[in-house]
Amino acid sequence: MNQTNQTWAELISQLLDKKDLSVSQAEWAMEQCITKAATPAQMAGFLIALNAKGASCDEITGCSAAAAAHATAIELPREAVDIVGTGGDRLHTINVSSAAAMVIAGAGVPVIKHGNKAASSLSGASDVMAALGAAHDISVVSQQQIFANTGVVFLHAAKMHPGFANIAAVRKELGVATIFNILGPLCNPARPLATALGVTSTRNAELMAQVLARREGAALIAHGSDGMDELTTTGKSELWQVVAGRTRKYDFDPKRLGVQRATLAQLRGGAPEQNAQTIKDVLAGAELGAARDIIVLNAAAGLVAYELALDAALRDADIYDRFAAALQKANESITSGSALRTLTNWVQATQAAAAGA
Repeated sequence: MNQTNQTWAELISQLLDKKDLSVSQAEWAMEQCITKAATPAQMAGFLIALNAKGASCDEITGCSAAAAAHATAIELPREAVDIVGTGGDRLHTINVSSAAAMVIAGAGVPVIKHGNKAASSLSGASDVMAALGAAHDISVVSQQQIFANTGVVFLHAAKMHPGFANIAAVRKELGVATIFNILGPLCNPARPLATALGVTSTRNAELMAQVLARREGAALIAHGSDGMDELTTTGKSELWQVVAGRTRKYDFDPKRLGVQRATLAQLRGGAPEQNAQTIKDVLAGAELGAARDIIVLNAAAGLVAYELALDAALRDADIYDRFAAALQKANESITSGSALRTLTNWVQATQAAAAGA
């Protein structure tokens, strides 16, 4: 980076003037945060000023480059899917993507999920995984073995990106979505080829589509009409399909697939323990209502993204036909007991790895 003369005053002033940072400026700022060269006040000023202006594609690119440069390396097969919501919608719904990951893996598709503790929600992915009994203090070698044995692995962002810990307290005190909500899904160190991503705004979804269009693989990016960072079941969603550098947007209505409309109240979660119980009930087949519907729908998105990553020609096939087939696979993953077995086996494997360490 050629930003040796950069200062925080100049950089934050530039953002307050609504002027975008260059890729190298954004990379410098994020590296300062990750390496703890920045003070908490400088970090907060940067995050809020960037949030107020709205991050650009170059700024996201620069920040993600800094995060990647300081990430813990891990080698896993890239023919897999990551399913994740950016968080920050403040709707406090159940942990949809965490549950959907087990449904996808139960359907036979490898999952490399990347997530973290809650910053602006009641229960983040890491929180609910721990409530399900999973251990996070696991070596890279053990994670590779867990993935080989169970077909699913959860890469705890705090462990894979140790520098993020330097910003965690600032994010928690701010209590609002920041660029880190956007960065998380872009910083999976295993770089799986398929991504199913939920985003809280149309603008950020379009930005994510721009960034992911520059990468190998495929992605489905969803923004619910209710603001949810998932494919919602309360109404329609905006859905972007990204593959081979090409982007297509759909006005996606799950009602066309026979999915019943839900209310936000039906989808609202709570503490990690409460959400963990809901996930177990859904995967056990005991919950047949709104919670199962939204989990299965988003699992289907992961399956569609995975198939698209393996065969880009599918981009021209009818989106509802592809989702209908994927919904059937997702439902079979639950009704066959495969999703619950996957969760049980994965939790036990993480516990064994942590005990062995």
